[in-house]
Amino acid sequence: MENGSQRKWQFGGNEELNTAAISVRGALAMLMNNVNNPDDGDHHPQRPTIMLGRGDPTEFRSFWTTQSAVDAVTDALQSFKFNSYCPTGGVLEARRAIAEYLSRDLSHKLLAEDVYLTGGCTQAIEIMVSVLARPSSNILLPRPGYPQYEARASFDHLEVRHFDLLPEKGWEVDLDAVEALADHNTAAIVIINPSNPCGNVFTYQHLEKIAETAKKLGIFVISDEVYGHLTFGSNPFVPMGKFSSTVPVITLGSISKTWIVPGWKLGWIVKNDPKGIFDKTGIVDSIKNYLDITTDPATFIQGAIPQIFERTKETFFSNIIGIMKEAADIVYEMIKEIPCLTCPHKPQGSMVVLVKLNLSTLEGIDDDVQFCLKLAKEESVIVLPGVTVGLKNWLRITFAVELPVLEDGLQRIKAFYQRHAKKQ
Repeated sequence: MENGSQRKWQFGGNEELNTAAISVRGALAMLMNNVNNPDDGDHHPQRPTIMLGRGDPTEFRSFWTTQSAVDAVTDALQSFKFNSYCPTGGVLEARRAIAEYLSRDLSHKLLAEDVYLTGGCTQAIEIMVSVLARPSSNILLPRPGYPQYEARASFDHLEVRHFDLLPEKGWEVDLDAVEALADHNTAAIVIINPSNPCGNVFTYQHLEKIAETAKKLGIFVISDEVYGHLTFGSNPFVPMGKFSSTVPVITLGSISKTWIVPGWKLGWIVKNDPKGIFDKTGIVDSIKNYLDITTDPATFIQGAIPQIFERTKETFFSNIIGIMKEAADIVYEMIKEIPCLTCPHKPQGSMVVLVKLNLSTLEGIDDDVQFCLKLAKEESVIVLPGVTVGLKNWLRITFAVELPVLEDGLQRIKAFYQRHAKKQ
């Protein structure tokens, strides 16, 4: 300051936010920035960008949510009853409605006090990871998996240990690896069912084995069921809560995918724990204490939940599932026509599928990130590189788009392969 010297500022950004695990949003932003500029004049500059990298089909009319859900939100707003702050855990009527909705698939009855409302499933993940982040603790995460878990664990200094999902076994959990990874500091195992990013649905028998393994290890199960009931294959959706008499289960979910309203940001943490183990071990107190210091989902969305659940007709869900089934068939069959891609299993649930990238068939492409960057630039098609979800040289393809758009996108990927195929 004096004599022209410059002040030394004492603040700076949190570097740990810059070194956290890669995010889906970050990867998609990078790819979108690489889409060809119309002024560049390369390949097909006038064609619209096709997004096959994000599970958000709300731009397509065939995926619009049911009118009864929109009416429920309108009614909640116009009632003037939901303009206030909400109590810790959420609006009681909404918690009760969610408990009743989830209890339909369980052998035990959930109560409103078992449900804690969150700002989408993302906040539910953040809360549960923070709850477990005690010194020296670790958590078991699937590989491939959803990167939000690892990113949050890194930020909270919670050690992550990865177990593999086995493509040759329909992406089942490698339970032998789980037993080898766990130790006396392991708190929980995370499963995602139906799976993002694999597109598989676990069988009853496999979930039962997961429960028995967790009990043997003295850990609980966090079951991410944000895609619950979005299934269209031979395996029906079975909630992990069915096995809560064997092992305590925390279920994470939301209305984002089932009702196709990710922007409404209404999720939940649900304890399936008939023996009261979460209360005895302090997990419940930690969840409540976190909720006391964080933001809540919009009160008027909470207020709409009972009416949304009561008035949504089954035809809405069956129509969405019908579209997804047809899209899954298309993506599976068309990938067979693209030699650089291999789909180990036809998707049975969620909105995505994981396919292996066969680099030996390609010229001048070294890995999945380079493939996706070049595809975005040359064909204006966005798919997610597998490294984002923990599996290098794979690709996650979202098929929750209108069918002509999906076919166009896959044809462009085929054309991209033909242009970059290794010469024989």
